[in-house]
Amino acid sequence: MSVVRTQSNCVTVRTISSSTYINRCGPGSASSEDATCGTPTWIGKGLTCVCFQRKGTYQQVYMNLTPSQAERLRRLKHRMKIQFDASRLDHQEALRALWSATYPDRELNALISDQWKEMGWQGKDPSTDFRGAGFISLENLLFFAKTFSTSFQRLLKKQGGKRSAWEYPFAVAGVNITFMIMQMLDLEASKPKTFVRSVFIQMLSENEWAFDLLYCVAFMIMDKQWLERNATYMEFNDVLKSTRAQVERELLMDDVLQIEDMPSYSLLS
Repeated sequence: MSVVRTQSNCVTVRTISSSTYINRCGPGSASSEDATCGTPTWIGKGLTCVCFQRKGTYQQVYMNLTPSQAERLRRLKHRMKIQFDASRLDHQEALRALWSATYPDRELNALISDQWKEMGWQGKDPSTDFRGAGFISLENLLFFAKTFSTSFQRLLKKQGGKRSAWEYPFAVAGVNITFMIMQMLDLEASKPKTFVRSVFIQMLSENEWAFDLLYCVAFMIMDKQWLERNATYMEFNDVLKSTRAQVERELLMDDVLQIEDMPSYSLLS
């Protein structure tokens, strides 16, 4: 792949395999004063050309999807559309699996039980808390519990740091983090509106579990900011907003090519 800067302040990329030039930003797409383009690092991420304003919202973002990227994006979008259904056996099993991963030495009495409140659900029926983010929010919690059990347990038990008397409910916070990431990536939009979405799609092509990994990182960032602010439950939305801002900043760093490269990934164990 070679990179050539054109007069329109955009990047023309030649893909060696096809030996053809692709110019994704035409003249006039942005003025020479306002336009900037993806660095060679971004081009290496698979982003053909990105033109955006230095100030304000991104003006244009262009990206071609490979068949692999398109298929993984399709599967992720499908996951996001599935609502939790308490009548489905696989959804019931996922709930039981979450309980077992969270409390391996304790038996769950029933799918509707006051025991769930210990995990940070609002009531005895966790299915009522999935409405905002759907089944994928349960999958995210289960992925976190199984993949980074030490970090999961530390956040669940509110270990480390000076804790507030009014702590955030762990499980409900997890559902909110899933919803926040879904909004941030805006994958249902017909065209990319932000560079963050395009960067994430490239990461997804490298790792099908990129969304779940990003969720775990975001949860750790949220808890860290919670402690740094000495926040209380009433400040949860403010902490979530600052969490989103930090996640976006880290995703856009030049040397972050995969979720594991994010600085806050080191918080996980």
